[in-house]
Amino acid sequence: MSWLVTGGAGYIGSHVVRSLSAAGLDPVVVDSMASGVRGFVPDQVPFYQLNILQTEKLVEIMKRHDVSGVIHLAGYKYAGESVKHPLLAFEQNVTGTAHLLEAMESSRVHNMVFSSSAAVYGTPNEDLVTEATGTFPESPYGQSKLVGEWLIRDQGVAAGLKHTSLRYFNVVGSGSDELYDASPHNLFPLVFQALNAGKTPKIFGTDYGTADGTCVRDYVHVADLALAHVEAAKKLEADAPLEPVYNLGSGDGVSVRQIMDAVAKVTGIEFSALEEARRPGDPARIVADGTLAARDLDWKMRHSLEQMVHSAWKASARR
Repeated sequence: MSWLVTGGAGYIGSHVVRSLSAAGLDPVVVDSMASGVRGFVPDQVPFYQLNILQTEKLVEIMKRHDVSGVIHLAGYKYAGESVKHPLLAFEQNVTGTAHLLEAMESSRVHNMVFSSSAAVYGTPNEDLVTEATGTFPESPYGQSKLVGEWLIRDQGVAAGLKHTSLRYFNVVGSGSDELYDASPHNLFPLVFQALNAGKTPKIFGTDYGTADGTCVRDYVHVADLALAHVEAAKKLEADAPLEPVYNLGSGDGVSVRQIMDAVAKVTGIEFSALEEARRPGDPARIVADGTLAARDLDWKMRHSLEQMVHSAWKASARR
């Protein structure tokens, strides 16, 4: 029995794959390689390059490897860019999820852990977001993730799919020096790229209604996130009860400017960030309560902000 990881050659997916292996669960990776890195997948892990829109091939893989569950991370993950490319976001995140669910039903695979997002909340009115907070996404990306949750929920009713959706906040750091965040849009890679090029990092938006005017987010370490995925997979396989959604957040907000200060301290490179206009689709503040995940998924913050920056900075040197 094995677990299929869609998007398993990506930054988060590769950490999940390694955590599955460490827990004694056999991972199988499917990735389109639109943003994945082949070297992130260990040689001993079965790997298939294909898009999750390819239903028949997914069925073949699930049957070949006796797949018992799917951790679904594949998708288009850029909130700001999705405003420019909404059709792409919906094709990958909604249509792709529907094809994956179809393949799972055909293969009689009944367990799913879904990579959702804090973007489903939009800009909440509460200082601390819980799973009961209203969902009002402000970007096509956030909308597509919410629709993905609905599809999975409805398939649970229709076909007995056991599932849970994990709503991520800002994922940073590295659990292994060779696994780096390759995104061209995420904050840490952009900051490190600028510093390595002798340029000054940028802050997008300094006029938000926050303490220092910059966006406030929950920053969580990717290795902690991966462990929560594995725990969810184990619970589903054991038929243990799980909530339909969980927030994976720290409960503490960190501003972009605070991140810049931590980067300067860890790298030893002093700089004053350039201030640019806001990006479309970026809410001012999202900070989450992870109490339910702590109760059911052994969720906890095992790394400080400086440890997150330090591990990410070391891994970035491998790019």
